[in-house]
Amino acid sequence: EGWGLGGDLLDVLGGVRILARGPKVKGAVRAAGLTEEWSPASESMAEVLDRMLAEGVDGRRVAVQLHGEPLPGFVEALREAGAEVVGVPVYRWMPPEDIGPVDRLLDAVLARAVDAVTFTSAPAAASLFSRAGERGQLDALLHAFAQDVLVACVGPVTALPLHSRGIRTVQPERFRLGPLVQLICQELPSRARALPLAGHTVEIRGHAVLVDGELRPVPPAGMALLRALSRRPGWVVSRADLLRALPGTGRDEHAVETAMARLRTALGAPKLIQTVVKRGYRLALDPAADTKYAD
Repeated sequence: EGWGLGGDLLDVLGGVRILARGPKVKGAVRAAGLTEEWSPASESMAEVLDRMLAEGVDGRRVAVQLHGEPLPGFVEALREAGAEVVGVPVYRWMPPEDIGPVDRLLDAVLARAVDAVTFTSAPAAASLFSRAGERGQLDALLHAFAQDVLVACVGPVTALPLHSRGIRTVQPERFRLGPLVQLICQELPSRARALPLAGHTVEIRGHAVLVDGELRPVPPAGMALLRALSRRPGWVVSRADLLRALPGTGRDEHAVETAMARLRTALGAPKLIQTVVKRGYRLALDPAADTKYAD
């Protein structure tokens, strides 16, 4: 339209076969007064490719819209089958002008201050890995995704950069934002670890703690201490180890005492954490649960 070629393009498209991968594309095609010939039930490019190869593309010219990230194997398979492929990059992905929010997200993931990260495009996942690599944090990011932080993708194409690095993801059956949100709401409660402490039930979340079902916001330093203590519930953790767990690089163990006092206040139940004189601190694990967490 901006080049004054909209009408001519519609005339040409009216005489070709149009395959639409998903409902967004179908909506745009129909809004332009055109009709798609077929759309896959799976909304995947793999099914589109299978159909085209089954029908035969030898000697045909195929225009493929690219979404800013190459389609692995798609174009190559069509060319090997005899098609002339014209790639049409409709947009491209660029790094953000302000990298600050990306860095803050990385810091939050590495600190386990978030319970889940969502991705709605493959380039976004690849970009996050790239930035982590620039900061020397790629291995730490992969470990966080593999062990503690849920990774949710809107669909299988989005998940490709993650799967290529061995990261397990969850995806909704319908590749939409609504089902993605519903899936996260289902997944997170099932992942929560409930600890029986001093007669209470405690669940540690990304930025807060549930104590007997009541949400208790906790400062970042307190969350860092609580996570360090929860790795081996009931075991004593030294002040030196807790100091290393705190954000920053301070060396004064008094910082641990200050953060611990604020943590106990935030939890609303000071007896959840016990002080072990001259040794450190430990979670007050209920005696009946000792054997479960012995290792």
